[in-house]
Amino acid sequence: MTTTTDGPAVEVRGLQKRYGDKRAVDGLDLRVEHGEIVAVLGPNGAGKTTTVEILEGFRRADAGHVRVLGEDPASAGRAWRSRLGVVLQSTDDLAEATVRELVHHFATFYPAPRDPDGVIDAVGLGAKAGARARQLSGGQRRRLDVALGVVGDPQLLFLDEPTTGFDPEARLEFWGLVERLRDEGTTILLTTHYLDEAERLADRVVVVASGRVVAEGTPAGLGGRAARQARVRWTADGTVHEEVTDAPTAVVGRLAAQLGEVPGLQVLRPTLEDVYLDLIGGARADAAATAPTGAPAGVPTHLLEVTR
Repeated sequence: MTTTTDGPAVEVRGLQKRYGDKRAVDGLDLRVEHGEIVAVLGPNGAGKTTTVEILEGFRRADAGHVRVLGEDPASAGRAWRSRLGVVLQSTDDLAEATVRELVHHFATFYPAPRDPDGVIDAVGLGAKAGARARQLSGGQRRRLDVALGVVGDPQLLFLDEPTTGFDPEARLEFWGLVERLRDEGTTILLTTHYLDEAERLADRVVVVASGRVVAEGTPAGLGGRAARQARVRWTADGTVHEEVTDAPTAVVGRLAAQLGEVPGLQVLRPTLEDVYLDLIGGARADAAATAPTGAPAGVPTHLLEVTR
C-alpha cells in the first residue's frame, strides 16, 4: 500500500463516548504517525476497545475530533475501508473453509490486494494452506486472522490483543511477523495487556485509564522511566542490602572499594511494568477522589463501567 495522506495516520482530540450515564471514553487524545507501531495499554474497562472501534468506524463518537487516514471514520466510504486492516480479539467464523480458500476469498474484497498465496507464506501458514480453519492451533488461527487483515495491503493495521493465549514460542514468532509488517511500511495500532509485547514491538506506548490518556512515550522513557532512581542491591554478611540512588555507578564503585568482589551485586532500573502500575494506580486514585458520593467506597465510578 503506497497511498499516503497529509498529517498523521490517526489524529484524535477530545474523544468522548457514553453509554447512558457511563463514560467509556472521556476526552481522549491520540496521535499515530505513518510507519510506526503504537501500543495502547490499560486495564479492562479503560476505554481502549471502544476507542479502537470508533477509529475503525464500527462505533460513532459522541464528541471530539477523529481523523483516520485523513477521514472521519463515521462518514468514510468503502475506498477508505479498503486501506484498513483489522484483526479482532477472536474470530470463529468460516471454520469449515481452508486457509487458502479464506485468504483468496478475502482478497476479492479489495481493489489492489496482495498475492494471497504470498500472504499465506508470509504468515507462516504455507504448510497449512489446505487445512480447514477449525483444524488450526490457536497460534495458527491467529496467523490466519493476520493474513485476512493484511491481504488487502492495508496502510493502517489494527491489532486487538493479538497474542492472547499464545505459548512463548508462538508469541515470539508472531512478534517477528508484526515487525516485518512494520518494516514493509504498515502503520500498526496495537492494544495489548502484555507489557513485554509493548516493549518489544512499540515505537511509542500510550497508557489509557478511565477513558483518558494518562501517559505516553517510548517504552524506555514512559513516565520518566529512564530518569528514575536505580536500586543497587548486594549481599554482605549474609544480609541483602539495597540503596536507592541517582548515581548507581558511584555506589558500585564505593562498594567495590569496600568489599572487593561485591557478592550478589544487582543494579535495577524500574521496568515498564513498574511504571505502568504506578501510572494506573495514580489514575485510579484521581478518579476515586472525584467520584460521586453514591459510588461504593474505594471504587472509582469509571472502574464500575462495563465497557468494551
